[in-house]
Amino acid sequence: MPLLSTTPLTTRAVFRRQLEQLRASRLPRSAPRRFQSSANPNPGSGPKNAEAAKPKPAEVVVEDPIPVGSTPAVPPVPLWLRLGPLTRAGQAYARSQRRRPWATQVVTSLFIYLAADLSAQRIGGKEYAPERTGRSLVVGAVAAVPGYLWFVWLSRNFNYASHAVSIGVKIVVNQMVFTTAFNSYFFGFQALLAGDSPPEIWDRVRRTVPVSWVNAWKLWPAVTAFSFTFVPIEYRSVFAGVVAVGWQTYLSYLNRQAEIEEEAAGHGKAAAAAATLPAPVEKTTPQIDVQKRRIAA
Repeated sequence: MPLLSTTPLTTRAVFRRQLEQLRASRLPRSAPRRFQSSANPNPGSGPKNAEAAKPKPAEVVVEDPIPVGSTPAVPPVPLWLRLGPLTRAGQAYARSQRRRPWATQVVTSLFIYLAADLSAQRIGGKEYAPERTGRSLVVGAVAAVPGYLWFVWLSRNFNYASHAVSIGVKIVVNQMVFTTAFNSYFFGFQALLAGDSPPEIWDRVRRTVPVSWVNAWKLWPAVTAFSFTFVPIEYRSVFAGVVAVGWQTYLSYLNRQAEIEEEAAGHGKAAAAAATLPAPVEKTTPQIDVQKRRIAA
């Protein structure tokens, strides 16, 4: 009887133990936790050892930047240095300009005036006159060096903090001084080489310089502003020379028109003088017979 009474209790205890094991096997397993004593393992050590025992944060490694050269950035190459044969010709001209500036200017001026005179004579529609070309070459050769020295002086003066003000002053000074003097020299010297008298030379200057001076304002201010802003000093004469071919063509054409007007005026004066002379008296036949008789007697 006592054995039968304890059997249900034993069975119940075994069943409860298996049920707890089954629940424990279904729960997720975590890593075992380490417990450390809050007591100092080294009782003789002070706070310095405690700070030394703390883990140090990982050091951040800073890489060195890529080394950059000390040379400045290369500017873009200008357009006139990428034109092949034209660029080489311009560089040769610049070297000649630096070595022999006056001789280079004289040769350049001769070429400009030759091309301008040939073009002007072609536009005029008349037969080619070599004496006109000779006069133009003399005018260009004499004006080459003074014109070069003028533009060198102009580039070194009137340079202010404002680039726009500097260019504006240079344009005004150039148009008021150089253009007036050069146009007077051009037309006056042409008339002198043609053999005109001082009154005729003054008349040529009076009729041509005002017209050319007004028309110069339509072209040369823009050329001067562009040249002093974008063109290096050794290439300014080349740039101005290319424009001057057209301008000298206009001046030569204007000078030829003045010559034609003077020739027409001279013919008109000759015709007027001839009209004022008394007309010759025509002798009749009886008068001729009387003279013959007097001679025979």
